[in-house]
Formats: sequence, C-alpha cells, structure tokens
Amino acid sequence: MDWKKDSVFGTSINKAYSELLKGKKGKQVIVAVIDGGVDTAHEDLRGHIWTNTKEIPGNGIDDDHNGYVDDIHGWNFLGGKDGRNIEAESYEAQREYTRLQPIYGNIKDSTEVTTDKKEEYKYWLALRKKYVTDSARFVEELAFASGLADKCNKIDSTLKKALSKDTLWVREVADFNPTDSFVQTSKTAFLAMYKNYNLGSDMAFSKFVDEVENYKKETKAKLDGLTIDPNARRHDIVGDNPDDINDRNYGNNNIAAGTPSHGTHVSGIIAATRNNGIGMDGIADNVLIMAVRAVPDGDERDKDVALAIRYAVDNGARVINMSFGKPFSPGKKWVDDAVRYAAKKDVLLVHAAGNESENIDVEHNYPNPDYDDTHMKADNFITVGASRGGPDSLLAAGFSNYGKKEVDLFAPGVNVYSSVPGNRYEAYSGTSMASPVVAGIAALIMEYYPKLSARQVKYVLENSVLKLSGYQVRIPGSKMKADFAVLSKSEGIVNAYSALKLAATLKGERKIQKSSTVKSRLE
Repeated sequence: MDWKKDSVFGTSINKAYSELLKGKKGKQVIVAVIDGGVDTAHEDLRGHIWTNTKEIPGNGIDDDHNGYVDDIHGWNFLGGKDGRNIEAESYEAQREYTRLQPIYGNIKDSTEVTTDKKEEYKYWLALRKKYVTDSARFVEELAFASGLADKCNKIDSTLKKALSKDTLWVREVADFNPTDSFVQTSKTAFLAMYKNYNLGSDMAFSKFVDEVENYKKETKAKLDGLTIDPNARRHDIVGDNPDDINDRNYGNNNIAAGTPSHGTHVSGIIAATRNNGIGMDGIADNVLIMAVRAVPDGDERDKDVALAIRYAVDNGARVINMSFGKPFSPGKKWVDDAVRYAAKKDVLLVHAAGNESENIDVEHNYPNPDYDDTHMKADNFITVGASRGGPDSLLAAGFSNYGKKEVDLFAPGVNVYSSVPGNRYEAYSGTSMASPVVAGIAALIMEYYPKLSARQVKYVLENSVLKLSGYQVRIPGSKMKADFAVLSKSEGIVNAYSALKLAATLKGERKIQKSSTVKSRLE
C-alpha cells in the first residue's frame, strides 16, 4: 500500500506497478534464499524456482563439477549423504561455552589469566552469562508452556464433549450457552485464549493446541540441549568438520527437508506469482528463487553461512536474502570473506536486523557488514528492521532490533501474509519478513535497471525511503518515545515507487557479461 493513497505505511508496490512499470518487461533476476528450506512445489511459487541446468536430475553425478551432486534447485548444507537432515540444532553460545569451559571454567579471578588470553577470557565471561541466563529462561518458559498446554487440553476435551464436536470453532463456542458451571468456566477460558493470543476466527482450537504442544516440546529440547554435546548431532548426521572451512563437499540436495515454513514464507514475499487470483502477490514479478538450506531451528553455523553465500554467488544469484542471525560468530572471518566474495561478484546481501528489541549499535548481531580485520563496512550489505502499518507510536515493531549505525532502513514486518508449505498461507511477523520485502524490491530494481550494481541498488534503497524523521515512535522493547530517525541510518521505510524513480536517474556501473564456468567458492 501507499501512505498518501491508503494511509498505510506500506512500500507503494502497487503504485509502482500501475504507474511506473505498466507495459514493461523486466530482465529475470535470481534471488537466493538462505534459510531453513523451501517448498518448491508450492502453487504460488510455480515458475519462480531456480533450476541448475548444468545438472542432470537424479543421476547421482556432479555434472557441473561444483562439488554438489544433483543440486537441481539449490543445496542443503544441513544434510547427510545418507539422506538424513538436521532440523533442530544447538545454539552458538552453547557451542562456544562448551569449547572454552575446559579452559576457563575453573578460573576464579581474571588475574589468573595471561595477558594474551585476556580478550578470550572476557569472551568466555559473556558466554557464561548467556549460558546461565538461557538456563533460567528455558526453565521458566517450560513451566509456562507446560501449564498452558495442560490448560488448553482440558478446555479442548471439556468443550468437545459438551458440544459433541470433533473440532472447536470460536463462533460455535461463543453461541453455546452451557448450564454446567465447569463447562461455562471452560468456555470463558476458551474465548479468552482467542482474544489474548490474537487467534483468528478461522483458526480451529486444535491447531492452537498443537502449536502450544510444539512450543513446549521445543522449549524442553532447548533446555535439554544445554547439558548435551552441542556438536553431536552435526557429527552424526552431516559428518563434516564444522571447524574446517576447506571441508566443504557435504550436505545433500533435499532443500525442503523437515517443515520449511519459514523459508517458504520468505520466498513467497519475494516471488509469489502476482495477479494469479490465489494466495498473495509477491514483490517482484520476474525472479527465480534459489533455495539454500543452512538455517536450522537453533543457530546457524558460520561455515554453512559462508559456503551458502559462495554457492549462491557462484550459481548466479544477484540478491541473497538472509533472514537469520545470532549474537556470537566465532567463524566471522569466513563469513567476512564470503561477503567480500559477493561484493567482488556484484551480489547484494539483505539481512534481517533481528527480533530482540535491541540496539545493535551496542549489542552484537551476526552476520553484519563490519569487517573485523579492517573495521570497514561492506557496501553490498543491507540490514533491515521491521515496521508496522501505522500510523501510530507503535510504527516500529516492538520486537525489532534497531540502530542508527547498523540498521539501514525499515520495512513492513508485522502480520505479513505469505506462502507456507502444502499450498497454504499464513501471517508471520519478524524482521525475517521485513528483509525479503527489501530483497524483493532490490530484485525489482535489478529487473528493470540491470546495469545498476549491487552498491548502486543499496544506494537507491537507502536514499528513496519514506522518511519519518520528526515522527515520535516507541523505541522497541521500551515505553520511551524517540524520533523514528534515531532507529536507522536512512530514517525511513523502504519505498518501491520512489526507489524505481531514483534508479531511473542513475547511470549503471555494472558490466553485463555472459556467465562463465563456475570458479572456486574459496577464491
């Protein structure tokens, strides 16, 4: 939607198509989605999935000699050669805590640490603090989840019996007038659930019960994970050495392993077919999604991220969406090198700022564009915060990270409706949703202005935002208000209409060449 036309702080996509792009045909652009996998068979993504034409499907041979066998639509860095796949993974803080605990675990005072180990010891103290904090939080969350699950199951059972129904819908329960006081209490609690958790009237209560049970299961797994070897699953299933960047020919081609809801949702935001009368409309009208599975339920590994970026670059992606992040990055050098490689090959990286309501000018959030060795910033890297439709003081999503130096711009990221596996659609919230909005607009610019380089597209996106300086909003995670301008570098929300108008004024600096053979990802 458009602010002037619709009174909604949207991206003016529809206005861009109707006024600037009508009757025009853009050049096809490949967008890599580094995520938890993609349902490539989704009805709204048909015709928008990248295919590696250099591979012969299913022959078990690495036809293009890139190190990945049968990588037809992308690659899964979380899989084993035997077909098994990692879905849940440990957290980076836990992995690092486990690595350093034997070295620093018994040290009582910093004076016991030699000068050359002072920085690592400081790092260890931060890890230990995170470990202790996570332990307490997971215990608390599990207690809450268990109590909520028990309550939901009792309500579900009581009302199903009273109504003689197999499935409970909010309309039916609301119209029900029980005479039994216990059933009435269950009805009241049921309706309160729908209100307190913003459940839609079209959502069966059984689905919410399932979500609560999954939340309970996932929280227990997180808590249990603090006391087991955080690398055991990786060694067993994938079998590579996660500490060796040169051990790179691992994984499998199952890019839809597990339940790839997150990656499918992200892909739909970017590329779902426009104006086909089903589902929703994606941002860009002529893109192909390259699925690169490297993000599990837990923290992604730096090695996987680095190799995923290189894979996407080597196979023709012009934009890479990265809707993931973490507070620790022991392999940052590998990722920095991959970001440099993408810059050299003129590929734009778009990254979600994170959902911790933190100022990431102060708190670490990885990956980021800050090179550790030079303290310079990559000019092909955009960091995206999440906004709401507004207009009100809650315009900046309450969960979104922010930062005048580290966040480049904001984009819609609350209740974004998009594709999920099984030809279904749901509304998700997060900077994970805001990032593909920007990635989609970046691809749209490249479609119609293919000679613009990655850094030029970044310039266009940042300098065409709907500026909201002077607009007082609540700082995420706080009740305090501040000028929206302090939350990001550009002081505004991405705007496709203005971006395309600005793009039209620039002389492209990109030399368009025919694709050459794949070179080493470790160049």
